[in-house]
Amino acid sequence: MPIYEFRCDSCGNKFDKLCPMGETGENINCPRCEAPKPQRVMSGFAPKSVGKNGLSTPMGGGGGCSGCSSSSCSTCGH
Repeated sequence: MPIYEFRCDSCGNKFDKLCPMGETGENINCPRCEAPKPQRVMSGFAPKSVGKNGLSTPMGGGGGCSGCSSSSCSTCGH
C-alpha cells in the first residue's frame, strides 16, 4: 500500500496516510479536526544512494559527495 499526502480543507492540516492504492481521500477524515474528505496533494521525494561505506547520500545536484571533489559518483563509489 502506498503512503499518500493529504491536506484538510477545513483546518489546513497536512498529513501522510498509508492507504489502499488509488485512495482519493473520500474514505478518510482529517486526524486533527476529523473533517471528512481531505484533498490528496502531490508529494515530492528525495532519492538517495547508499555507498560502499553504507552511508546514505542524496542523489542529484552538482558537486559530488562531501568527501570527494569529483562531480561523478562513480569516482568515489556512491
